[in-house]
Amino acid sequence: MPLTDAERDELKKAIGERREVLVAEIRTDLARSRSDSFGAIAGEAPDSGDQALASLVADTDNAETSRDVRELRELDAALVKITDGSYGVCMDCGDDIPVARLRAYPGAVRCIACQSMYERTHSHPPEPKL
Repeated sequence: MPLTDAERDELKKAIGERREVLVAEIRTDLARSRSDSFGAIAGEAPDSGDQALASLVADTDNAETSRDVRELRELDAALVKITDGSYGVCMDCGDDIPVARLRAYPGAVRCIACQSMYERTHSHPPEPKL
């Protein structure tokens, strides 16, 4: 069943609120990464364990920021779809995405069945074969 105007407005508001949170998190993460030098994390005379920990912290920070940026892009795309009237339609099968799924993940572009299929076929790197 297509989204009602009330559901669309509710989701648009939720997307806007989530965008604000993400933008603030990204700004904070970028400011922190600029101020945290490798030396400050690892210490003045780092050993290999300190260096490994500093690298892990930097990698984790980068991964978190990348995840936030990806979600922000998905939300921006959702806002475009709300404007053009295609929001809530599965990009693979064309069926309506349930409103409960959109409430849980407003950037969803696939229905649950298509997302499950996509994850089974695309989410894992191929296993090595002899």
